[in-house]
Amino acid sequence: MKYAKLIKRLIGAFVVAGMMAGVGAAGSANAATVLITGSNRGLGFAFAKSYAEKGWTVIATTRNPGDDADLDALAAKYKNVAIEKLDVTDEAGITALAAKYKGKPIDLLINNAAINDAAGKGAVLGEFDAKLFEREMRTNVLGPLLVNQAFLENVVASDMKKIVAITSPSAVLGRPMNKETRRAHTYFYRPSKSALNMAMKILAAEVRERGVIVGIIHPGGVDTEMLRSVYGGKPTPGAQTADQSAAGIVKVIEGLTQANSDQVTGFDGKPIPW
Repeated sequence: MKYAKLIKRLIGAFVVAGMMAGVGAAGSANAATVLITGSNRGLGFAFAKSYAEKGWTVIATTRNPGDDADLDALAAKYKNVAIEKLDVTDEAGITALAAKYKGKPIDLLINNAAINDAAGKGAVLGEFDAKLFEREMRTNVLGPLLVNQAFLENVVASDMKKIVAITSPSAVLGRPMNKETRRAHTYFYRPSKSALNMAMKILAAEVRERGVIVGIIHPGGVDTEMLRSVYGGKPTPGAQTADQSAAGIVKVIEGLTQANSDQVTGFDGKPIPW
């Protein structure tokens, strides 16, 4: 009798363990999914790391897979991270990636990829370079629109249904101009981010009836390669780290609802009049 009771207890323990393992497996299978553009550095990489740590399925896109050591290391550490090639200026590439993920629900789409290559030379009065302008607008404005268009059905099919664009404090129309900001936020970058804001507000109005929530979030001053390139490669005084900014933005994303969809919001959750 004593051995029979012991065997029953052991069987019971194995059954419970199996049930718990099944729950864990189901939870993993049903994990939320995020697709992030420009995941190889700065804010994009910080987002990928944050959501990977949370157990989300992360589709981390980059223009040059295999050349991004930090992103490769992240994918090696977290099996829930998939690295995909994506250049937001390449419409055919966007279409191809969307076809690969056709039918897969994507709970959160973060439009993070952007450039400020025209900072300084080529983007100030007397030095305008039309090709730089076109490249910046295509990357910062048309790129997110093409990505949103391609993956809209994936977002609609998800539980969370959220699309986010990372804007910039420089998009604020009423922001004062001075000699320093003239060089840092030129005729090209500032208009591109203001245009992105408007494009996302239009998108929000169009997809609202399908239950999609649109967030327009500015990250504040962030010490990234992009910002350092504007200021001669030096750290920007008072700027926060990419991890700090991303942590704030993730909280803002969690709080996005239809009630605050299409509002321009800071990483600290405060609305931004732009």
